[in-house]
Amino acid sequence: MDIKRSLVLFFSSYGCFLFSQEKVIDTVYVFDNQMSKVKLFHQVTTITPQDVEKNSTNLSELLRFQSPMYIKENGRGAVSSPSFRGTTAQQTAFVWNGININSNFLGQGDVNNISYWGFDQIDVKAGGGSVIYGSGAIGGSIHLNNDMSFNRGFHTSLFSEVASFNTYNNFAKASYSNDKFSFKASGHQTQSENNYQVEEARNYINRNGKYSNTNFNFAAAYKIAPHHQISWISEFYNGSQHYPIFFESQDKTKYETQNIRSLISWDWNKTKFSNSFKAAYTEENFQYFGDIDKPKTSGGTGKNYILKNDFNYFIVPKLNFNLISEFQVNKGEGYGSGIDHVSRNVGSVSGLIRYFATKDLRFEAGVKKDFIQNISSPVLFSFSGKWDATNWYNLNLSISKNFRFPSFNDLYWQPGGNINLKPETSYQFELRNQFKIADVKLSVTPYYMNIHDMIQWLPTSLGYYSPINTYKVESYGIESQIEYEKKSGKHTLRSTLGYSYTKSTNLETQKQLMYVPFHKIFGNIDYQYDFMRVYVQGMFNGLTYTDTNEKRSDALDPYFVMNSGVSATLLKNYTIGFKVNNIFNQIYYTMAFYPLPKRNYSVNLNINF
Repeated sequence: MDIKRSLVLFFSSYGCFLFSQEKVIDTVYVFDNQMSKVKLFHQVTTITPQDVEKNSTNLSELLRFQSPMYIKENGRGAVSSPSFRGTTAQQTAFVWNGININSNFLGQGDVNNISYWGFDQIDVKAGGGSVIYGSGAIGGSIHLNNDMSFNRGFHTSLFSEVASFNTYNNFAKASYSNDKFSFKASGHQTQSENNYQVEEARNYINRNGKYSNTNFNFAAAYKIAPHHQISWISEFYNGSQHYPIFFESQDKTKYETQNIRSLISWDWNKTKFSNSFKAAYTEENFQYFGDIDKPKTSGGTGKNYILKNDFNYFIVPKLNFNLISEFQVNKGEGYGSGIDHVSRNVGSVSGLIRYFATKDLRFEAGVKKDFIQNISSPVLFSFSGKWDATNWYNLNLSISKNFRFPSFNDLYWQPGGNINLKPETSYQFELRNQFKIADVKLSVTPYYMNIHDMIQWLPTSLGYYSPINTYKVESYGIESQIEYEKKSGKHTLRSTLGYSYTKSTNLETQKQLMYVPFHKIFGNIDYQYDFMRVYVQGMFNGLTYTDTNEKRSDALDPYFVMNSGVSATLLKNYTIGFKVNNIFNQIYYTMAFYPLPKRNYSVNLNINF
């Protein structure tokens, strides 16, 4: 791509300014300003900090029990990857405060190397979103979001947990705000020997399985004028994972990573328009040690410099125009991989029109063009509509084309990298039906997806693997969810039950893809009375093949896992909790050969003032 043309595309849209359909709330600023608009047309599962405490071990556990996603985990706390609707980990976008943070090298995010403490909410969206959130948003996206509050004064909180397998989990957060200034800081640290045993699984011991990570978040916002605000947020992460081994005679290995993310935003908000201009820097560093007592075997450093402008304007009260432009410089340097000081420029322009025909009918249409150095990218599009047909039924339609461009490893790994790869592209359709009767909400969403030019690493005649654009994938299924919430006096009951059926087929072999279960059910029941709270959650996972030939003897058997917890709030500010995970001692796997723990326990203390 011509860098001059990219800069012209970016700065030609910079002078424009954004709108928000909903009334601006003076006391809260959200870094990802697109999320409120996404929720107007798409189903998004929101996980609150209170929900996080139910599954405080890691992000894998949280998503497994509170979303329809399938999480493949190489043992508790080890390498973990997500799958939406039968797609791969590279086809899932991780979005940090509106910025795509998938690895330059792998093209994906390691779920267990992303700290989810310190975020004000985690949003999970199934379905394509490349027009807004870029490469990788094919199967779905996971959004890690922060907000800044004003006029809230001073608040602090502390969460401390002790759990089985010598696991310690600590989180502290403090914030202060007045009518013009807001500041927030948090820190999280967790560590575990993680030496659990599963005797029924060939006397499995999670040898060399310990992990630890530390994360710090800092954010500030200042209203420099009635309609102008400057905001800043930064995150620093340091993690270490020891990879499990089966025998003491094997070499003990480990993986370490250090990530930096920083974002500055200037927001101009008016009644008819507003504009959000962001400058961001993200950095990933990682090292693999083939022997924990020797120097690193391989590693890499990736750096991204990002400029992004989001402009919204109300042409007339019912018609909204949204222009999003972005320019990135991606840099990478590998160690032990043959990737030596590579760089690429990436630019994009997206345009969206939202039409609010009536209070019960709305539409959104979008188009996007990416300009990627040395890679030909397709024109992307999206169309969504929502119709509130009655006070108890509404209908959502969504059609989109999405994509993922090759990662640095795909292009430059030596030996094997292939600089002639084409982006993966996907066409998809979904039709969400939502019913609401009294306090019960039921949604049923059939979907269809067709993916072209899947990138797959295959063996070559020279004895090494190389990526090529291979087969097509057809994925279809249904996602359904029922929710119930009732408050009466001091009683509060919330419950969620979700079911998904996924058929994801390699059209060349007509076989189900690896690690895509046909059926998944998850459910959560949360009851609170005055100062007491009790929750129960469960997850059923159906038959899951672990190879490309649907070999039943190697498949993961269906399983059902249930967790439960109880907590009590004393003297208003102190909450003591106790949890039991895997109550029924189920033997289960999400990855072949690596069983997850049987029954385990934790106790925690939460202080707020």
